[in-house]
Amino acid sequence: MDYRILGVTGCPTGIAHTFMAQEALEKSAEKHGVNIKVETHGQQGIANNLTEEEIEKAEVIIVAADKNVNIERFNGKKVINVSVAKGMKQSDELIERALNGDVSTFRTERSSEDSDENNDTENSSIWRKIYVHLMNGVSHMIPFVVAGGVMIAVSLMFGIYSSDPSSDQYNEFAAQLNAIGGIAMALMVPVLSAYIAQSIANRPGLVIGFITGMIAFENGTGFLGGIVSGFISGLILIGLGVVFAKLPKQLDGLKSIFLFPVLGIFIAGLIVWWLSVPMETINQAMMDFIASFQNSNPIILGILIGSMSAFDMGGPVNKAAYVTGTVLLAEGNIAFMAGVSAACIAPPLATGFAVLFGKKYYSQGERSAGLVNFLLGSTHITEGAIPFAAKRPLTIIPILMLGSSVAAVLTYLFQVEVPAPHGGFIVLPVVNGALLWILAILVGSVIAGYLMSLDQRKAFNKMKQTNEKEQKPLTVSDDESGEEIIKTSGIYLNQDLNDKQSVLEFIANVAVKDGIAEDKIAVLEGLNKREEQSSTGMEKGVAIPHVSHQSIKSPNVVVVRLAEGVTWPALDDEETTLAIAILVPENSGDKHLGILANLSRKLMNDDAVRVLQNTNSEEEIKDILLGGQG
Repeated sequence: MDYRILGVTGCPTGIAHTFMAQEALEKSAEKHGVNIKVETHGQQGIANNLTEEEIEKAEVIIVAADKNVNIERFNGKKVINVSVAKGMKQSDELIERALNGDVSTFRTERSSEDSDENNDTENSSIWRKIYVHLMNGVSHMIPFVVAGGVMIAVSLMFGIYSSDPSSDQYNEFAAQLNAIGGIAMALMVPVLSAYIAQSIANRPGLVIGFITGMIAFENGTGFLGGIVSGFISGLILIGLGVVFAKLPKQLDGLKSIFLFPVLGIFIAGLIVWWLSVPMETINQAMMDFIASFQNSNPIILGILIGSMSAFDMGGPVNKAAYVTGTVLLAEGNIAFMAGVSAACIAPPLATGFAVLFGKKYYSQGERSAGLVNFLLGSTHITEGAIPFAAKRPLTIIPILMLGSSVAAVLTYLFQVEVPAPHGGFIVLPVVNGALLWILAILVGSVIAGYLMSLDQRKAFNKMKQTNEKEQKPLTVSDDESGEEIIKTSGIYLNQDLNDKQSVLEFIANVAVKDGIAEDKIAVLEGLNKREEQSSTGMEKGVAIPHVSHQSIKSPNVVVVRLAEGVTWPALDDEETTLAIAILVPENSGDKHLGILANLSRKLMNDDAVRVLQNTNSEEEIKDILLGGQG
């Protein structure tokens, strides 16, 4: 079959928007009486691949994607290039535009005039792409922060100087733990940088991002430096891809193993180095500036120290305050360090209080990280707050700066003295005014934590309202019957199951018990066969196992929420706590794909997933999955 119009859809996760955009374009094309073939870049790979012959014969190609879909193959063709959201919401307009011929020809090297004139991507989608790239780095960074921070915290329990061979407190085992934790924490910035670059430029970006991240780390620019180096590396690789786009196909191997790595390191490495080196001069200037305030008004000093300590949490601004404190401590000023320590301890504790105050608004992973931060913060490890700050830096960082400032101001007003440069609450025995110091830190942390929970709730409700406007009810079909495929009787909460196999067996059992299917063994075999193809573990602790079999009477969804997470290979490597199983009759065509796409679309909403993971109301879960809430 020849197609006048071709389509390509893809979203960063490849779960929901990819298939919803495909469905919207196909329906709009059908309504306009035109044939269309849509290639999808989904979670399991590329489906409905466009052939060279189809591309050659097509009049217009609609690309509705927020990820790299190899658009270069459409060079010389008329191409409409928009976000995946427009593919879903404006499919009629896109098809009409394609039929009217109001489309420019795509060139791999387009003029600036063409780019400006035909730019279909909204500014909001640009920021969304930046957010996706950033979160890819943050999600990979979190395990390094948590694991390394906990190791360092445990080592400090043997004594503040237990890893120093020249100290009487030296303990070889504690020193080993401290070294292991230090290595993990040192990898935080390179990993952050590498996976931001990888998100932008795929595998070649990973290499350059690691190297520039190490440069940022070695030059002490902290996590902000890692973010900058990651984006620079990714963009440099994209630029190199454009420059060498016309090289013969035979030289693709040379590009990937020689040209991209060498030139990428050379260009991106030098840029990051040039940006990093001046920070040493800036840091020294900041230290001198801070030191000049050591005998000033305690409120002014506390606000200055608190704001700097929470600004980049382990980065150059934070380090300037901390190093100044250690220098002044060596000169006998033990009051100054008290405020610095309080300001560094407050941010991670604030995240812990935030997940307690706003439990239902945070994901399971965020709640776990927040609780771990009580331990990290108590031992003066500020970096645990970074993942929370990175999610919405324009609101969260000012909140943390406020909390740290309150803690530091109260510490100076209480005239607390801390003679140790590190250790957090472990040094309480040598703190002069220990109880007042704890009070100051808790007040600042609780204030910041409460404000963070309010900000999270605001974001949650905003997303919920958007979701309610966009989502349609989840039904067996789009006909007027509107039969619901999720029933409260098919929702099982807090099930004590130990592994993936026991979850699948449970689903097969209840399918027969609830009258959904007739053959338990056949359903279980179908579920296992699907898992053998590729894991149905998605993200955020959710898995979507599915099976199509003749023993299944009608399309149904079974929801199983677990008391404890189980290992179920997932995109983000998190344990699975929620299984949403799709069961459809064997001869139902692609109906299960429609159900999967619709379900997946809802599960793209972080706030909806948080409610699904926390609520004890089967009715609320049903409403969210049917599209009534979430």
